[in-house]
Amino acid sequence: MEEAHEPRTRLKTIVVFAMLFAVFGAVVVFAYFATFARPLTTVILVRHAEKKIEPENPDPDLTPEGLARAQQIARMFADAGINAIYATQYKRTQQTVKPLSDRSGVPVTLLNSKQTDELVSQMQTVHRGQTIFVAGHNNSVPAIVSALSNEKFPEIPETEYDNLFIVTIYRFGKAKVTKLKYGSPSP
Repeated sequence: MEEAHEPRTRLKTIVVFAMLFAVFGAVVVFAYFATFARPLTTVILVRHAEKKIEPENPDPDLTPEGLARAQQIARMFADAGINAIYATQYKRTQQTVKPLSDRSGVPVTLLNSKQTDELVSQMQTVHRGQTIFVAGHNNSVPAIVSALSNEKFPEIPETEYDNLFIVTIYRFGKAKVTKLKYGSPSP
């Protein structure tokens, strides 16, 4: 009688172990997709390059130094896989990203300088998993970085044009902010 029960016991053991391996395999696949296959959103932000000081002109062009800084941006990020470029309604931000747009073939999307909340929302939904380049202003760039990272960043001093922020937004968890300097140092 014991011999008749042994094949059933062996079969049950094989079935139980096969199911355990199947569950373990499913957990491994789920863990892979939950951690490694997450879309990362990368947002690169700069304040517009050096502008001409014209007290009577609310929308001045860039200086020769500013145009050179815009070329540096294009050289640095033309091959970075930029999916979207944003600039405000002001010429100085548009001129800052124009060389990058020309070299990368990505058109510039214009937005009102006061629409930072809408831009942040688009980055987190429409542009999720993409690389976005934004040229803003001394107050809007820190506001966007603060909104994306839940950290407080102060306004950029009026005389600084060499700040570069890279915000990496993970699918789950906190965003990471890297602040760099680029191009010619601001005085």
